Amino acid sequence: MDKDMASEQVHIARIVADEIKARPDQVQSAMSLLDDGATVPFVARYRKEATGGLDDSQLRLLSERVSYLRELEARRKTIIESITAQDKMTDALSDRIAAVTTKSELEDLYLPYKPKRRTRAMIARENGLQPLANAIFENRTADPETLAKAYISDKVADIRAALDGARDILTETFAENADLVGRLRQYMRDNAVVYAKVVDGKEEAGAKFSDYFDHCESWSKAPSHRILAMLRGFNEEVLTVSIEADRDHPAPVKPAQQMIARFYDIGGRGPADEWLMQVAGWCWRVKLSTTLSLDLMREMRERAEDEAINVFARNLKDLLLAAPAGSRVTLGLDPGIRTGVKVACVDGTGKLLDTTTIYPFQPRNDVRGAEAAIKALIARHKVSLIAIGNGTASRETEKLVADVLKDVPEPKPIKVIVSEAGASVYSASETAAKEFPDLDVSLRGAVSIARRLQDPLAELVKIEPKSIGVGQYQHDVDQFKLSRSLDAVVEDAVNGVGVDLNTASAPLLARVSGLGPSLAESIVLHRDTNGAFESRKALLKVARLGPRAFEQCAGFLRIRDGKEPLDASAVHPEAYDVAKKIVAACGRDLRELMGDSATLKAVDARNFVDEQFGLPTVRDILAELEKPGRDPRPEFKTASFAEGIDEISDLKPGMTLEGTVTNVAAFGAFVDIGVHQDGLVHVSQLADRFVKDPHEIVKAGDVVKVRVVDVDVKRKRIGLSMRRDDGAPAERGNSRTSSPKKKSSTSGKQQDQGAFGAALANAMRKK
Repeated sequence: MDKDMASEQVHIARIVADEIKARPDQVQSAMSLLDDGATVPFVARYRKEATGGLDDSQLRLLSERVSYLRELEARRKTIIESITAQDKMTDALSDRIAAVTTKSELEDLYLPYKPKRRTRAMIARENGLQPLANAIFENRTADPETLAKAYISDKVADIRAALDGARDILTETFAENADLVGRLRQYMRDNAVVYAKVVDGKEEAGAKFSDYFDHCESWSKAPSHRILAMLRGFNEEVLTVSIEADRDHPAPVKPAQQMIARFYDIGGRGPADEWLMQVAGWCWRVKLSTTLSLDLMREMRERAEDEAINVFARNLKDLLLAAPAGSRVTLGLDPGIRTGVKVACVDGTGKLLDTTTIYPFQPRNDVRGAEAAIKALIARHKVSLIAIGNGTASRETEKLVADVLKDVPEPKPIKVIVSEAGASVYSASETAAKEFPDLDVSLRGAVSIARRLQDPLAELVKIEPKSIGVGQYQHDVDQFKLSRSLDAVVEDAVNGVGVDLNTASAPLLARVSGLGPSLAESIVLHRDTNGAFESRKALLKVARLGPRAFEQCAGFLRIRDGKEPLDASAVHPEAYDVAKKIVAACGRDLRELMGDSATLKAVDARNFVDEQFGLPTVRDILAELEKPGRDPRPEFKTASFAEGIDEISDLKPGMTLEGTVTNVAAFGAFVDIGVHQDGLVHVSQLADRFVKDPHEIVKAGDVVKVRVVDVDVKRKRIGLSMRRDDGAPAERGNSRTSSPKKKSSTSGKQQDQGAFGAALANAMRKK
């Protein structure tokens, strides 16, 4: 690494260290490890000494910020080279370029030097009007028209043409002043308002955007879901969306124009001052307001997308880490009416045992045949669990199963409603085709439903995260950023839980640190050819899996009942010697010691620290010996849907029901209460106190009790509450909850709808 690059690394490390509340040396160590190809889960779990214990969240943020700052540095170098080549670089400009910390500030400084197409200001300069612009600007008492007479020529037709040219030159000068643009951009951020209005004639076609037909709100306070709803309406050509800072300001000279005037000391009463004030207004209206509005539109979209992606990522994490029902024989039912209910039975490891299709509903109405088929499968395979997809005919299918279970002897299987989001995507995928080449596509979905009850993580990793359907406007956000964020969530979840090397599918193995689709396929092929792995070390016999990949993946792979007991734990093979020293010091057999909490808690970790392994690693080893191979996921439990409540029309305000949280958004939580349409618990109805972030209270997969507040059968909207009181809006501390002021007739309505707030009206969630 050359000297300049090393200096750059140190500079970036200092910036990132401040942002993630760490030391620069921690950041530099993490940067070095990640640059060398180490994964975030590996660094977070097995390199705590090097990073000072940075966790996976800090490392993800570190990686993102380092990438941004490196791009910034690369752009800074390019700009310096460009300005230097033009022979326009000065010491002052060089210092300013070196000091900026954002890409937008850097581009503001570069704007006057950026090669551009021929502008009106360039033409005016070519026509000899730069001296006129200078004269007017410097002599405020002179009459601009009198000065302009001297510049009439064969290229400048008259006084007006001369003054227009001078105006174009000054407008470009004003608009390219980085300090002024920075101040105006901040003014816009502080004061801008987002305006949405329906396009004439699109009222009926765009009815779902009705809350935005005449809407405005603060740019800085607009929440993600409303921003994305407005932008979707704009993209569908139903709405016009604009950002303005001073549309409703009563002064004849708007604040932005006054800021330009003050910046250039335009304010006297001379003829030139009056003309320059008009130029300031022209500069704002024609150039800067448009440019800055576009900048703010981009910032607003990015802000909304980032929040939406974060919501999706948190929901996905909750879903992936939902409680597994475990290795029990499971019957999966994919409900359908005309096409029948697809049924698949899998054993405790997820291996397909049996399939059939039953037709209990219209048009066949073969209820007896369907019941007999389910009973036969339960008896034949000793079924413990019945997973029912939550799509069309879900409640009818659940009722059918309930009737069947009345006649089934104890112990009866447990029936569970399971989210089938993404099951159809899996069914038609290449992965499913490889697993079940001879199985009908429709039956593959039933297999997926059964398996995701047994182990949600192992099954959901086979589906592209974006298709799982726990997001908020996921189709409207930057797809690259979304994929990167969701992939990180999946990677952290898989490695946090650990993977059974001898039973895991290739898609699950592909998410393990240091592996990937190619090595995962090689592992499965080796396993199929040579039998189960007896030890982690045997991984080194897999084609193309070298020492580096082994180092990254070994700690996250588990081998149950193998030759080496530590292979079933999260202790990395590189630290086995430390673990064995601890065992020797305790004077016990390793298998006897593992799980002996009392003995292990009495061990002083400091006695086993050496040059390679510090206190954090030794403590992790002790914790792992105490609870070897522990699963961080919660205990499995299910929601019980109310009997006789099968359709939205069965709901009445005041009913108390049990349900499962399917999705958590910035404005509240969606809950499946068994009527084919999720209800919304608005953020104001989540608790008997003010709630800023719904994730503080619930997460996807939680079983909750809710009270029905509102039912709109026609619009298929259900308002729910988890509050124990009368459902009045929660207060913030001792004062009433405040909300951003709106400047439209719809604002009051949107703020006071309770569970049917504007958020619900525009959630447009795809079930």
